[in-house]
Amino acid sequence: MGSEKLHLYLLLWKPQVSFKDSDDSHSFQITNMESQKANATAATSSVPTKHEFSVDMTCEACANTVTHILNKLGGVQFDIDLPNKKVCITSEHSVDTLLETLGKTGKAVSYLGPK
Repeated sequence: MGSEKLHLYLLLWKPQVSFKDSDDSHSFQITNMESQKANATAATSSVPTKHEFSVDMTCEACANTVTHILNKLGGVQFDIDLPNKKVCITSEHSVDTLLETLGKTGKAVSYLGPK
């Protein structure tokens, strides 16, 4: 077997355990599916995604309010298209978080989709 690793996935066992035999020719890693799923989720959620939103902005003050709210959230890059009433946001935050944050402006907000 040499340096091959055996991975055993147990659904109900919480701890992660690693084992190597005395001559390091075999190694075993015992883990659970929950931790594998959490690691996969963490890996995919750290990729910034660009999203487009419609925000009922009518003036420069509205755009300034959106700017203030998004800067307060942090972790975002955004472009405001005031004439078309659109905001494009690149962020690791979820769409729900971004919708909730934009909703704090008091303006009507809707998600248009990924950009």
